[in-house]
Amino acid sequence: MTERRLIFPLAIIIGLIKARWLRYGVLGVLGNVLIWGSTIQYLKVTKPTYTSEFALILTGASFGVNVNLPEIGQASSSSASGLSSSTFDARANYEYIFTSEPVLKAAAAIAKMPDESFKPRIKLLDNTTMMLFEVTGKSPEDARLKSLALYQAMVNRINTLRAGEISQRGQPTQKILLSAQQKLEESQKRLSEYKVRSGLSFPDQIGNLSSNIEQLRRQRAEATAQEQLTSKRMQQLIQDLGLTPQEAADAFLLHADQIFQKNLKDYSEATTTLEVLMTKYGDNHPQVIKETKRREAAWIALLERSKFLTGKQLTANILTRLTLAVNGSGRDTLFQSLIVYQSDQKGLIGQIKALDSEIARLEMRLNTLSQRQSTLENLKRDQQIAEAVFASTLTKLDLGQGDVFAAYPLVQLAMEPSLPKEPTAPKKGLIFAGAAAGSVFSTLGLLILWIRKPWIDKLAKWLS
Repeated sequence: MTERRLIFPLAIIIGLIKARWLRYGVLGVLGNVLIWGSTIQYLKVTKPTYTSEFALILTGASFGVNVNLPEIGQASSSSASGLSSSTFDARANYEYIFTSEPVLKAAAAIAKMPDESFKPRIKLLDNTTMMLFEVTGKSPEDARLKSLALYQAMVNRINTLRAGEISQRGQPTQKILLSAQQKLEESQKRLSEYKVRSGLSFPDQIGNLSSNIEQLRRQRAEATAQEQLTSKRMQQLIQDLGLTPQEAADAFLLHADQIFQKNLKDYSEATTTLEVLMTKYGDNHPQVIKETKRREAAWIALLERSKFLTGKQLTANILTRLTLAVNGSGRDTLFQSLIVYQSDQKGLIGQIKALDSEIARLEMRLNTLSQRQSTLENLKRDQQIAEAVFASTLTKLDLGQGDVFAAYPLVQLAMEPSLPKEPTAPKKGLIFAGAAAGSVFSTLGLLILWIRKPWIDKLAKWLS
């Protein structure tokens, strides 16, 4: 009876244990089948995804340009790159632009794909100016094509934004440039018209005019000194010869006339012969009378010829003084010098008068031009200011055209879009690892549930 009582509870306990093991075993098998079945089904259903990567590098630096404009001034232009700013990161701006709807639509149009298929991932690499792009596709070629299309769309969008910025910045400058050009043309027109009216045709005209006046004054001083020297020499000869310059000229005229010289020769011969005869004979001697008549006739001929040549009646005294030695003595040289001195004096006096007249005329012109010069200088100053403003504006506008990367730094393709060799999703290794981990954890959980009662009993006994 006692043995039956012991066998019966033991059988019950063994049955219960077998029943629990069976239940937990079935649950474990079902759980693992569910985990691995769903894993395999996911791998079969999910299409592979390929990822193409490419990288962009943003380049840019601050620069400045200084241009010296001759006789105008200096024009300068400077720009600061967006990469050098400490308040913002140009890459963040680009990230927003590259993921904007217009860029994605443009990329989809280039690749001829739906807009929804373009969802690029952008990663900004720390401590660099690089941007890493990841574009997914159904195949390696599809992923690479989408990357190329996205890059082309990004470049087009940046170029459009740059062109718009330059246009917006250039419009005010163009208005200022047109205004400066109009003012320059007006100042040039006023200056040209005044030059024509005033007679100031070239810049150094007044300076040259002053130099000419000073040069004429020097010439007048030299001519005056030369005239005084010539006058002194002439007066000395007049005193020495006892003749005026006009009488010396008449003497040369008579000396050069052959008829006068022939009459003079006859007169001299008759006088000499008469003097000889007078020593031998008296006044009534026939030969004396003959030579006397001959001398008188020669003298009358001399007076008539001298009047014909000189145009005036010469007295015997003057005629005697004008008579030059026929034998070529040095007296004729003095006569010639006297005539030359008189001629030089007249020339110098005429030159001095001409210089005085020219100096007076030029001084009057200098005074007039000097009064007009101040107005001309004001007009020139206005023109120079207009030129400086126009040239400076034009130079800054031209230099500013090179500042196209200030707001939007230059983007270069640091790494071309890659052609993936293996899919990036689904990742079989990771999925299988997850399934295995799920199996392990589910089995451990069931095992803990299965052995919980003996542990609870032991814990209860220990506590009691």
